[in-house]
Amino acid sequence: MTAVRIRLTAVTAGACALVLAAALPSSAINSYNATPAPERTEVGALVATWDNDANPTTPDRVDWVCSGTMIDADTFLTAAHCTTDWPDNVRFYVSLDQDVQAGLDKAAAQHPGNPAAVAEAVAVRGTAHNHPAYPGPASDTHDISVVEVPAAQLKARWTFTPAGLPKAGALNALGPQGLDDTSFTVAGYGTQEARRGPGGHTHPGGGVRMKAPVTYNALNDAWLRLSMTAPQGNGGACYGDSGGPNFATLAGKRTLVATTITGDTPCYATNVTYRLDTPGARAFLSPYTNLP
Repeated sequence: MTAVRIRLTAVTAGACALVLAAALPSSAINSYNATPAPERTEVGALVATWDNDANPTTPDRVDWVCSGTMIDADTFLTAAHCTTDWPDNVRFYVSLDQDVQAGLDKAAAQHPGNPAAVAEAVAVRGTAHNHPAYPGPASDTHDISVVEVPAAQLKARWTFTPAGLPKAGALNALGPQGLDDTSFTVAGYGTQEARRGPGGHTHPGGGVRMKAPVTYNALNDAWLRLSMTAPQGNGGACYGDSGGPNFATLAGKRTLVATTITGDTPCYATNVTYRLDTPGARAFLSPYTNLP
């Protein structure tokens, strides 16, 4: 996918913000085997305003920084590394636009020098809640967060059906053969895979909602690994897809089974995703949404 300003890797959001400074135009998720996803209206972009100069009273930066998914009328699910380690005056917003980068560009021309007005033109402000144990050990980093947004404001701007979450242990219940036979789809706003250029590798694109097929690779207690290899017909996630959804069809229903967290640096091989059917993930989510 194409997210020029957000990283798929599990780095801090502050480091992600540095990546945003060099955003490029276009769309993404990986460029191979990927297509636009206008129908996935529950999938959105996390937008942030923040300050990085000597005057912290007003924001001087605005950008989209991660991907995520509405899991009910007012709860946006994303990754904790997207919503931590920011300056104190960071503000988070949620946009469900298909092309959030185009919206930001247009709003920036209409509101020069006013990042808050730019953010409000394309998104709805919310409040982030990170997993209290993030960052945890590698076996379970607790890299999960939600942004609560006013349902009425979202409804006034976008129409969407919240993503369905999995039952407890749903992925374990499939077993190895069932996982192999399951079709997965990754979605988000991230950048494309690495491209070589005069200055080294770059990741073009970002800011447009895309989707791509991925296939099962491995299952761990907290992690679902999905293959992004092109010869198998897969696409995949990249920088800026962090927090975005990985869907599977379970019992005939499209289900949000995991969120994108990290992967290989050039974005060619593996999408490492955080499972949503585990006791830890469900315990975190239960105060914010109804679980199956």
